[in-house]
Amino acid sequence: MQSTRRLLTPQERLDWLRLTRSENVGPVTFHRLLERFGTATAALAALPDLARRGGRANPLRIPSKAEAERELTGLERMGGRMVASCEPDYPRALAAIDDAPPVLSLLGHPQLLKRPAVAIVGARNASIAGRNMAQKLGRELAAAGFLVVSGMARGIDTSAHQGALSDGTAAVVAGGADIVYPAENAGLHAELRHRGVIIAESALGTEPQARHFPRRNRLISGLSLGVLVVEAALKSGSLITARMANDQGREVLAIPGSPADPRAQGCNRLIKDGATLVESAEDVVEVLKRLTGQPFGERDRDLFSIAAMPSPAPVHGEADLEEARTLIAASLSPTPVLIDEVVRGCQLSAGVVRTVLLELELAGRVQIHPGGRVSLI
Repeated sequence: MQSTRRLLTPQERLDWLRLTRSENVGPVTFHRLLERFGTATAALAALPDLARRGGRANPLRIPSKAEAERELTGLERMGGRMVASCEPDYPRALAAIDDAPPVLSLLGHPQLLKRPAVAIVGARNASIAGRNMAQKLGRELAAAGFLVVSGMARGIDTSAHQGALSDGTAAVVAGGADIVYPAENAGLHAELRHRGVIIAESALGTEPQARHFPRRNRLISGLSLGVLVVEAALKSGSLITARMANDQGREVLAIPGSPADPRAQGCNRLIKDGATLVESAEDVVEVLKRLTGQPFGERDRDLFSIAAMPSPAPVHGEADLEEARTLIAASLSPTPVLIDEVVRGCQLSAGVVRTVLLELELAGRVQIHPGGRVSLI
């Protein structure tokens, strides 16, 4: 089913932002709440009771309306805007992934996000040759009509952005859109606001932390038709981005390098595992031009049909749910398993399992992962 898209009203935007920023509400849970309760307003009202039933003793942290208004006003004062995943300007490729952020903060020129995109990522401690290659590829791919996406890290990311600045580049940052990281890229940050676009999932003022970077990487790959790795060690964030791209059904491409250089070992491994070997921008264009114009399969739900016609959640007896909570919690471990396996293993209805898992997640006891998996925290 094709999702209907429209702009949120001011009140809806505030409620979407408040729900997104609420404690224990990740992207997957946000959309499950919206499906269950029909509107963000109704979901916000239900959060405290859901968390309590999941075993939470302390009140759930839910931002106030004033806090949400301050975040929106602060972004607007910087010349930015917030776009929700159900709105026309939200990137269609990103909307297709399981854990698409419900809202994005954008600085710069959001219209660039309508272009087909390609990510260029690689080592922070890149060689001079690697940085030169990334800058050349960025320049030529942007000139060919692609939006060049990267993470504004030092090394390969910075070089790719610099090469693509004149024709179109997007930086996905791990903290708030207003935070310059690394500090040495203050000039690049300003240039991106002037000529490109900066994208953030986190609230304004959020300082990047280690746990933010893998989440940032899924957005880099999710925005793109393909991910091109220029230099990467065997254990690096760039390979995490490549793995996420593969999981999201994106193309993975890599520049080969000398086996003697540790910064080339990750790329060589990707090529061994089936990534496309790339030597020039023309190689990338040849692969990606087959994909341009092909729509991404978005989630099979119409957010605004749901919002317009909320359906009540199935009614289950409290005694039955309490027994199900105990059974489900005992069946889980820190290793993620498919929710369908929980349904079969516990011999419970899918509705009961979904209800209990939502409560347990809001209580901070389980984590729901993309791809319909769940684990204990």
